[in-house]
Amino acid sequence: MTNKEIYKKTIGFSVRRLLWDTFAFILIIGISALGFFLAEKVWDRGLIGLFVGLLFGIIVLAIFLKFISYKLKAGQIAMMTRGITEGKLDGNVIEEGKKAVKQRFKTVAAYFVLTRLIKGIFHQLEKGVTRLGSAIGGQTGEAVGSAIGSIIQTIVAYLCDCCLGWVFFRADVHPAQATCEGAVIFFKHGKTFAKNMGRVFGIGLLTFILIVGVIGGIIYFVLWTQKDILASFYAEIADFIARSGATGTIVDILKNPVTIPIVIAAICGISIWGFVHSTFIKPYVLVGVLRNYIESGKKDIPDKASFAALDAKSPKFRKLHEEIR
Repeated sequence: MTNKEIYKKTIGFSVRRLLWDTFAFILIIGISALGFFLAEKVWDRGLIGLFVGLLFGIIVLAIFLKFISYKLKAGQIAMMTRGITEGKLDGNVIEEGKKAVKQRFKTVAAYFVLTRLIKGIFHQLEKGVTRLGSAIGGQTGEAVGSAIGSIIQTIVAYLCDCCLGWVFFRADVHPAQATCEGAVIFFKHGKTFAKNMGRVFGIGLLTFILIVGVIGGIIYFVLWTQKDILASFYAEIADFIARSGATGTIVDILKNPVTIPIVIAAICGISIWGFVHSTFIKPYVLVGVLRNYIESGKKDIPDKASFAALDAKSPKFRKLHEEIR
């Protein structure tokens, strides 16, 4: 199967994730707006009500919907892996993906433990780069290390998904061993994956400009048509800043009624871009990266002896390695 064919077959997971994320986004906005209007009417403190509603919505909905979204994501990666390694995806792909996740991890708790370990391993290695830059070049080196760390964060997101795909592929070995193998594969074949990063960042930047520009522009226009609500919101912010005595560049931006709708439009545009990119764009790029990852691993499956190189670099990796010794 080609990358495009695999993407089309697994797009159903993306659609379901987008629906759940959109549902969460609408509810969070609705709860925040309700908190604002209730607090404004009762206590004349709409901004506080807005923050309380936003916090409540994020805590309650994000936790619940993250659970569902992660299961769909795992199923999608499982089916991508099957399409790459077996060359076909038959039957109900959504149900097959759910079945694959359940068979591999038995419980959702096991899945969450493993994904946290994967992210922990790569993030520890990322922090090592930042510390190394600081040790070599002081503040300048630290800045360079931080910049590299930011790039690595994007790479880490793809590596975590690829490592999870490898865990699905290596169904005949313990998940902990497969995870260790997945981490080693990256460091043994780093040049192979570096070739994909141009496309990863290029597509991400292009979609960011298009989506944030269009959506942000629409939201900015809508806000200016609701001048009464905007004026009330601005008054709440100005009152809050005056009572807090806060100063700084961000405060100056928030105190300016001209920049407030720009800030709101930008936040909403970036949030929507995050939904669209993670749900539709990233899976398309991931298929190609995952194919290169698995093909590189199949040619040279790491053994336990090769795990020792990462033991000193990541305590989380060492701990996982010790479980399979």
